[in-house]
Amino acid sequence: MKKKYILISILFIMFTIIMGLIFSDYIVSFDDNIYNIIFNIRNNFFDNFFKTITTFGNTITILCITIALLVFLSQKERYIAGTTILLTVLLNQALKYILQRPRPNHMRLINQGGYSFPSGHAMISIAVYGFLIYFVAKKVKKMYLKYFTISILIILILGIGISRIYLGVHYPSDVLAGYILSLMILIIVINVIDQEKEKI
Repeated sequence: MKKKYILISILFIMFTIIMGLIFSDYIVSFDDNIYNIIFNIRNNFFDNFFKTITTFGNTITILCITIALLVFLSQKERYIAGTTILLTVLLNQALKYILQRPRPNHMRLINQGGYSFPSGHAMISIAVYGFLIYFVAKKVKKMYLKYFTISILIILILGIGISRIYLGVHYPSDVLAGYILSLMILIIVINVIDQEKEKI
């Protein structure tokens, strides 16, 4: 239990530091270095690949997966998962409105409105696919199927984040901050679920 609180505290500090540095030269240098690496691998294959991957973080896809996930959860888990996803979206929009960091304005491969920090795709991918990882880890008994599914979901989460950078609609620090903040929320939610199960 204490390890979870320590991890939550570390994630909170990391997010706070990134948030405090988003308009500083340090973050600009970090973002530019990552951008240069990713932009150097751009080609037609990766253009199409990441345009496809990023759709797994789009609203319609997430909504369909969320509905499918909720069907298999208990009533209490369903409530907690639904509330978590909703709060993740609201928190993301609130932070974007407060900080109003403009999106990158060069080399975009897709159109995307709104503000940049933190990445909504990064946050919602952790909230939904991260919760799905927890669900698979708890429910799936066959070890090979469990680890194969979890590996695919982790790759998908990372792919969604990378796609936002590759497509030119987010800075790397937007994605990193989104991951950190949403992972912190997910750990808190899982902790609540596990505590409730212990009471039964």
